[in-house]
Amino acid sequence: MDWIENLLWNPDSVAHIVFLYAFVIAFGVLLGKIKFFGVSLGVTFVLFTGILMGHFGFTGDIHILHFIREFGLILFVFCIGLQVGPSFFSSFKKGGMSLNLLAVGIVLLNLVIAMAIYYFADGRIDLPMIIGILYGAVTNTPGLGAAQEALTQLNYNGPQIALGYACAYPLGVVGIIGSIIAIKYIFGINLNKEEEKLKDQNSDQEKHKPHLMTLEIRNEALEGKKLGQIKALINRAFVCSRICHNGHVSIPTHKTTFHTGDKVFIVCSEEDVESIITFFGKETEINWEKQDMPLVSRRILVTKSEINGKKLGDLHFRTHYGVNITRVNRSGVDLFADPNLKLQVGDRVMIVGQEDAIESVASVLGNSLKRLDHPNIITIFIGIFLGILLGSIPLAFPGMPTPVKLGLAGGPLVVAILIGRFGYKLHLVTYTTMSANLMLREIGIVLFLASVGIEAGANFVNTVVQGDGLLYVGAGVLITVLPLLIMGAIGRLYYKINYFTLMGLLAGSTTDPPALAYSTQTASNDAPAVGYSTVYPLTMFLRIISGQLILLIFM
Repeated sequence: MDWIENLLWNPDSVAHIVFLYAFVIAFGVLLGKIKFFGVSLGVTFVLFTGILMGHFGFTGDIHILHFIREFGLILFVFCIGLQVGPSFFSSFKKGGMSLNLLAVGIVLLNLVIAMAIYYFADGRIDLPMIIGILYGAVTNTPGLGAAQEALTQLNYNGPQIALGYACAYPLGVVGIIGSIIAIKYIFGINLNKEEEKLKDQNSDQEKHKPHLMTLEIRNEALEGKKLGQIKALINRAFVCSRICHNGHVSIPTHKTTFHTGDKVFIVCSEEDVESIITFFGKETEINWEKQDMPLVSRRILVTKSEINGKKLGDLHFRTHYGVNITRVNRSGVDLFADPNLKLQVGDRVMIVGQEDAIESVASVLGNSLKRLDHPNIITIFIGIFLGILLGSIPLAFPGMPTPVKLGLAGGPLVVAILIGRFGYKLHLVTYTTMSANLMLREIGIVLFLASVGIEAGANFVNTVVQGDGLLYVGAGVLITVLPLLIMGAIGRLYYKINYFTLMGLLAGSTTDPPALAYSTQTASNDAPAVGYSTVYPLTMFLRIISGQLILLIFM
């Protein structure tokens, strides 16, 4: 029966390590699906399962554990960067600026309270451990990984900070949701009234969405005018995709002449609808599909990498194929088909024209779902290569004895954000399906959590249960709750933020999926998800960098 003994206990056996990781991850994920009072801890249970197995002596070669831990962290952080990259810079525009300022305030208050506890504890909690508690309190696993990587640079040999993380995490999840509920009662918020206010706000935003309509030209001043001249006269952005003149339907170009009585199909923004109707004549109805020229409209998927980053106007679809592009859908959002708009792989282009012409355009753009399902492995590993290179560069600052490095977490994160936003300019295809991105992220995070748990488990009882575990829990609660209540009050009283959006802001500032799930279940709209996604990119970046910087500066 030696084979069973080797499989279960031999730390140098590859089979043992794979067997151990498989059990810890599978059992941890299974436990993570269990809900306590409607809230689940998700994949974080992998950490607790790893701690349990490590406590009972199931472990592996320390070098292999470190490799799997760091590789899992890199994979997880890089995929997060790719996901948030496209919206990272745009999140600072307009209303997003105030939301991000509040999120930054929450991050800073978390750090201030953690450091205050560290100094008032008078040596009972060392600096690395308070950082571990901090990341458990704000339920941010990538930050924990970055902090551990910084401690590796500093040759730290003290207690595993994952123990503080494990103590603070459960009440961190409860504290975040509890803070969201507390704000509702503190300010006497009526959900029905908030819903009405939100509808009023959304009605103002609707005016920027594309509007489709058929108009009959009644303005005699347009008689004999070409489309290009009309656009110059009205000075409004619109697309004329079809024109019906004397019962004949065609696709207009800038040289097409318009006459009174013509019927045109117009796409414009909601805010320009009344102006354009008044300018042309009146709104009417016509069945464009039953005219003499069988024009069809189809969404074509951009899947060819050579199209990535090219301007719409440079492709000359109207000139070469006689088709009209009315709008482009990117990540679920409709965009105007501006000639200067740069196409990206994954865009869905709405094209109007004859069937054979559209087929020709489809062959140019790709329109192959199979291509999108195929992962762009080269972009991922080029990004990881550059990220590790960037993270290894020492940055010396005056007054700091040790150069600062972005490390194996910060470097790939920064590069992934930049590639996600600007990769098309280098002809890098950054598109991955959401399922592929989630798969890579989940594999990365469970490998990281399992490694941390297995390594920390041996000292868990001595350090936490028989030591200062309750102190860690109490410190975590203060770090969780106080910043959320303070900044939540400021957001409500000063910025007058809608409660549903505020729920998403508080969940996003702690990057906490269970809090987002609670918020979306409470609301009958997508405002919490919008608030969450607005602050998530910057918050995630700050969480990963901040703890690392504190350790490198103060140690």
